[in-house]
Amino acid sequence: MSELNAKEYKRFEDIKHIRDGGEYWLARELSAELDYAEWRNFSKVLDKAKLACKNSGFDIDDHFVEVNKTIQMPKTASKQVIDYELSRYACYLIVQNGDPRKEVIAHGQTYFAIQTRRQEVADYFNQLDEDNKRLVVRGNIKQWNQMLVEAARSAGLITNEEYAVFQNAGYKGLYGGLDVEDIHKRKGLRDSDKILDFMGSEELAANLFRITQTESKLKRENVQGAKGANATHYTVGRKVRQTIKDLGGTMPEDLPTPEKSISQVEREQIAELKRKARKKPLMLDE
Repeated sequence: MSELNAKEYKRFEDIKHIRDGGEYWLARELSAELDYAEWRNFSKVLDKAKLACKNSGFDIDDHFVEVNKTIQMPKTASKQVIDYELSRYACYLIVQNGDPRKEVIAHGQTYFAIQTRRQEVADYFNQLDEDNKRLVVRGNIKQWNQMLVEAARSAGLITNEEYAVFQNAGYKGLYGGLDVEDIHKRKGLRDSDKILDFMGSEELAANLFRITQTESKLKRENVQGAKGANATHYTVGRKVRQTIKDLGGTMPEDLPTPEKSISQVEREQIAELKRKARKKPLMLDE
């Protein structure tokens, strides 16, 4: 373990609590370690992590245990605030939904990585309705896109313009020559809409396969230069398209566009979680 890794490992170990042989982390302590200065910003990440927990088939209350915490105020005053006792899995979901621009988030993702994450999602995936399947796959795409960005940088793509061309190459391969702008128009989206947010689970899964295989091929073959990286992304996209054709599937550009964006579905489900939470009876000390 390198010195940097050891330091980052220790920062999360130092805030771990042990009780009755079990481990947990306090949300407010974790938020500070993840460089969230304001609780209201961190609470948004908490909401998304809870939703991810639900969609993975787990009981939110088993991993996000709400507790009260007393904090000191000026002039010896104090007040009660909400905190959470978090399982390791809850922490994992939090860092996966955190701000990817924060270096500490990347370290947290490594620290809280759970090897069985994908299997757990797969076990429950087929039980989900279409909107929840979309949420799960879109979440995986966000994670893998971050890895694809790093692989592209290692290949020598530095500027945003270079990466935009690289992204278009992958879409062209998968969508039979259509680029981002073409797909955007075909779906009838507004300029501010994100293409991935208006894909069904089948279309998202095809793009996830494109992303994971491109990231792997770039690293495995140590591809260097924009020309090679673009060609790699296009080739992978085209092969994924050919596989769909060989299996008798529907081409991605011909799949239906959902009426609701994934962002809208996510907002609605978070609101529903909060509504249900408000209906819970108060827990009184006996």
